[in-house]
Amino acid sequence: MDFAHDDTTRQLAERARAFVDEHVVPAEPVLQEQLDATPDQWGFRPIVTELRERARAAGLWNLFLPGEHGAGLTNLQYAPIAEITGWSPRLAPVAFNCAAPDTGNMEVLHDFGTPAQQERWLEPLLDARIRSAFCMTEPDVASSDATNIGTRIRRDGDSYVVSGRKWWSTGAMNPDAAIFIVMGKTDPDAERHRQQSMILVPRDAPGVRVERALTVFGYDDRDHGGHAEVVFDGVRVPAENLLAGEGDGFAIAQARLGPGRIHHCMRALGMGERALALMTDRANERVAFGRTLGE
Repeated sequence: MDFAHDDTTRQLAERARAFVDEHVVPAEPVLQEQLDATPDQWGFRPIVTELRERARAAGLWNLFLPGEHGAGLTNLQYAPIAEITGWSPRLAPVAFNCAAPDTGNMEVLHDFGTPAQQERWLEPLLDARIRSAFCMTEPDVASSDATNIGTRIRRDGDSYVVSGRKWWSTGAMNPDAAIFIVMGKTDPDAERHRQQSMILVPRDAPGVRVERALTVFGYDDRDHGGHAEVVFDGVRVPAENLLAGEGDGFAIAQARLGPGRIHHCMRALGMGERALALMTDRANERVAFGRTLGE
C-alpha cells in the first residue's frame, strides 16, 4: 500500500504549515491578551478576524469541504491539514474557517440543503459572515444514541413546531450564531432510525431561549462560542426549513458527525505532536548537573 500524500495534499500541507508557524503560533499570546481584556465576551476576538483575512488571501479557506462550495479536497486529503491546525487548536481551525460546529453544519447544508437553504445559510457561513450551532444532545436521555432524543418537531399546516430542550449545543453562546440545526422526532411511531428529522431554526425565532453556558472538563470555550443549554418552546418555523425529508434526521447526523470525528482525531494528533516538540526543545535546553536533560 502507498501511504504517501498526493501532490495537491503535499502542497497545501506545506502552505498550511508555513502559515501556522509564521502567523498563527505567534498570535497565541495576542489572543490570550484579548481574552483577558474581554472576559465576558462570547465569540471571536479581533486577532481571529485578522488571521482569517490573511488565511483567505493565502487560499487557505474552507479546506474541509469537498465539492463546488469548498476547496474540493477529499476527507483523506484534508486530514493532514487538520493535523497541522492541531498545533494551535484555538486559532488555526477558525483562521481557515475550518472549525466546529460550522464545518459539520456547512457539510449538512452542502449535502442535504435545498438551493434556497444554501443561499440563505450556507453562503454566509462559507463567507464567515455568520456562525451556527448544532443542537442534538439532550439532558434527559443518553444522547450518544441519537434515537433516544425526545425533542418534537410537529407538522402544523405550512409550518413545523419545535419543542424540547438541548444542551452542550456547541456555538450557541456566540451571538453571531444565526442558525441552529436542531434534531428532533417527527414520527415517534416510525421505525427506530426513521423517527428523527433535522430542521433549521433561526436564532431569533420566537420561543428560542439560550438558557446558560455549560463547561466541558472545566472549559467554556468562550473564545469560540461556548456550549449552551437551549430551550425550544413551541418554536414555529416554515415547513421548507426541514432538511431533506421527514425521517432522514438520523442518517443526516451520521453523515455530519463521521467526517468531523476524523477532523477532531487529526487535530488531536497535531496537539500531541506539538506537545512532543515542546518537550524535546525543553530537554535540549534545560541544563541540570552539568548536561542537558536530553543528554
